[in-house]
Amino acid sequence: MRMPVLFIGHGSPMIALEDSPLTDKLKQVGQKIQDIDGPIRGILSISAHWYKNANYVQSAAQPEQIYDMYGFPEALYEVEYPAKGDLAITEAVQAALGDEVTLNDRWGIDHGSWAVLVHMFPAADIPVVQLSVNSQLSPRAAYDLGRKLAPLRDQGLLIMGSGNIVHNLHQVRGDIDGGTPQTERFAGFITEAVEAGDIEALLNYESHPDAAYAVPTPDHFRPFIMALGAADGDPARAFNRENRMGALAMDSYLFTGSADQVGRYDL
Repeated sequence: MRMPVLFIGHGSPMIALEDSPLTDKLKQVGQKIQDIDGPIRGILSISAHWYKNANYVQSAAQPEQIYDMYGFPEALYEVEYPAKGDLAITEAVQAALGDEVTLNDRWGIDHGSWAVLVHMFPAADIPVVQLSVNSQLSPRAAYDLGRKLAPLRDQGLLIMGSGNIVHNLHQVRGDIDGGTPQTERFAGFITEAVEAGDIEALLNYESHPDAAYAVPTPDHFRPFIMALGAADGDPARAFNRENRMGALAMDSYLFTGSADQVGRYDL
């Protein structure tokens, strides 16, 4: 069987310290993937926080854990996720993308990856390799790049995009528990299109009236588009449908081989 594809809405890095219904769901999904589709050979993580002007992939045997955030409680900087790399995964990505990708070990495993994986796979015993988000790609080009990664799923690799469907830090407010009307409308539109398999609507998301509010910069949305490409038309199930602080949508999706297979996850 092909491995599933995930898109995870990671929100604040404080998710690493949470014990909540959201993190409970991440734990459930991680365990179910191993039970239903495992074993997982490795994880290819596409994090919004490695946002560069090119396609880069890591090759380090022991990538550095990057604490790419400032002003948070000390406990967050004490979270350790000692994931190992895997050169065979790197080489598989190179084979899939050819001269479109370049090796780059100047980064590491950032909080877009480890703050999620610490809940999903807490033992840190599955190799993790990050692929950058290329700021120069259009939504369709990012989707097409993701499609080239789809065959890696047949090699036991779990592809995970990590970002947010709505990520507008200028509109975030601590006195709002849920989402603003703009967040609710845009997140609802995306989830409806995901579950309907409407790829064209998703690639043309900028035509939505609330797109400029929801996606003021593409960094956190683009991992979703790349994951959508890697899903290669597979049906999806939404989970962790939650909006926070007005302008963060935590919506997360599991894409897997058939409608029956999605149903087995019972998310």
